[in-house]
Amino acid sequence: MTRRGRRPANSQTRAAVMGAARETFAARGYLGATIRQIAATAGVDPSLVLYFFGSKDQLFRTVLTSSVDGRQLLSQLFDGPADELGQRLVTRFLRLWEGDAGATASALLRTAVTEQRFGTLVREHIAPAVTTTLVERVGVDPAQASVRAALLASQLSGLVLARYLLRIEPIASATIDWVAAAIGPTIQRYLTGALPTPPATAPPVLNTG
Repeated sequence: MTRRGRRPANSQTRAAVMGAARETFAARGYLGATIRQIAATAGVDPSLVLYFFGSKDQLFRTVLTSSVDGRQLLSQLFDGPADELGQRLVTRFLRLWEGDAGATASALLRTAVTEQRFGTLVREHIAPAVTTTLVERVGVDPAQASVRAALLASQLSGLVLARYLLRIEPIASATIDWVAAAIGPTIQRYLTGALPTPPATAPPVLNTG
């Protein structure tokens, strides 16, 4: 007879913990989810969750970064007229968001933007991973690349906030095609259009006390 019990510590177990964590965080948020709940869903001992990820904080960070796949967003994005890239980007972005993975990503990002330490993760790592790569692919002046990436990130994150989290009308209920047609030209300008001179970076504040 095969003896049943807890999962062993291997790559399949780690994947099971990731899946359970994604499901639990999406349903309960960061504060409501516990290591014990995640372990029970994955069928492992709580110590294994900590063995793989170290802490709940690190587990959430790993789940969040793995749920926002920039490669999917950029896939086949450049197949089409260059002057319609902004509209295609918005269309692709919203279709991915409203697909099967979108509900989970939305729930995870809702937690991220309300928890300061995870908001920083989105701002400094997840958003640049997509926008910086995209701007580099377009081939703009390297001196403007970081500014264009920041503007692009601000527009896409604002769209997520308005459509899915705050549900501002008519953006919340509009079709993807309408939103893409309305916002696409702005995205296009951020990618390839003329921009004003970037603002000077503010000097650091020195503590002389």
